[in-house]
Amino acid sequence: MMHPRESDILKRALDILNEGWVDLPAYEQDVDWDALAPVVELTAKRMQDNYPYAHPLYAGQMLKPPHPVARLAYALALWVNPNNHALDGSRASSPMEKEVIAKIAAMWGWDECLGHLTGGGTMANLEALWVASRLHPGKRIVGSSQAHYTHGRITEVLGIPYTAVNATASGHMDTGHLAELLGAGDVGTVVVTLGTTGLGAVDALPDILALQGEYGFRVHIDAAYGGYFGLSSRLAEGPRAAFDAMGQADSIVIDPHKHGLQPYGCGSVLFRDPSVGRFYKHGSPYTYFSSTELHLGEISLECSRPGASAVALWATLELLPLDRDGQFAGMLDRCIDAARAFVEQVEASSAYVPVHTPDLDIVVYAVKGKSASEASRLSREAFDLAARKDLHLALIDLPVDMVTAAMPDLEHDRETITCLRSTFMKPEQLDWVPAICEILEFVAPTR
Repeated sequence: MMHPRESDILKRALDILNEGWVDLPAYEQDVDWDALAPVVELTAKRMQDNYPYAHPLYAGQMLKPPHPVARLAYALALWVNPNNHALDGSRASSPMEKEVIAKIAAMWGWDECLGHLTGGGTMANLEALWVASRLHPGKRIVGSSQAHYTHGRITEVLGIPYTAVNATASGHMDTGHLAELLGAGDVGTVVVTLGTTGLGAVDALPDILALQGEYGFRVHIDAAYGGYFGLSSRLAEGPRAAFDAMGQADSIVIDPHKHGLQPYGCGSVLFRDPSVGRFYKHGSPYTYFSSTELHLGEISLECSRPGASAVALWATLELLPLDRDGQFAGMLDRCIDAARAFVEQVEASSAYVPVHTPDLDIVVYAVKGKSASEASRLSREAFDLAARKDLHLALIDLPVDMVTAAMPDLEHDRETITCLRSTFMKPEQLDWVPAICEILEFVAPTR
């Protein structure tokens, strides 16, 4: 909800913004405010038909509320509405975008790189895999079967062969199967996921980099969800090693609109070698006369892009720097702590069982049942009953083999099992774990 001070802060910021044009002749847009007001109110009514995404009891999909500083900065930028394609359409916001990209790159030690913001992780991954295909034409791209489905879809769009690598029972890429695929000699790029969207699993990047030395493939890291967790002090040994090795990748995707506290859509793609910018080379005879400096439109497949996204992220990083011992990192620590506290509660439950140990802040768990079919049905019932108590969860279908360790007596009467899934993206949820578990126990269906 809007804090009482937000409107005052935005009003003052707009006054400061308007001071930049005091020398212009007076001008006022022709607007019928009396007609406008009821339309906006009607819009607000329509928007009530949403789940309470910002509330701690929303623990379903990956929806994290923007920080107020991002919300205010984004709104402020809309009064200018810059287009971060060419410099003459984004004199302030294009330099701000370059600054935030440099700050993101510094998290894994890149002093020089090529990168920009995108509309989201899908577009960012598309650009990374497109560049990979230009560097290794005709070569195959591989990624874990637990990687985001966008990689299979993107490679189909780009006409690139793609193969899924088996995942282990814990949801990580099976490096043994990867080595088998690499032996064929036709793999050009390996997509490594640091934070799968299903389980939050962090692939073993150091092991994959060891294979790179033998087979010479490119490493693309899809850290759209988990990338910021490299700042966290709560990582276990395996994920810690993976995030510490990120700087050795060839390209990285990270979404500020996930854990970066930004409004949708704000993704980013970064390349360690700036020379890959040559693949973007194009000409436009009407946008580049204002400056000879490299502009963002020359290093992006997207043309028009919202400068407001860059402004919001810039303001956020001014308030919350990307420091390992800073306030932002502390927020990530609380998310991991919330997930672990939740797992402890679920382990003590007679109705539920966690099916994996979370690497980050996503927990997958199931209602106990005799068979995969029964457990699936009961999990769906719990999902529906919890929503009636204002606790909103998500569902995920997993191969039955992935829950065998957690549910050894389960009858495998189907290939998949439907489980419950909760994302603890909000630092405040650490304090709400008891309330969440209380509702879960109350709605636990009987077998």
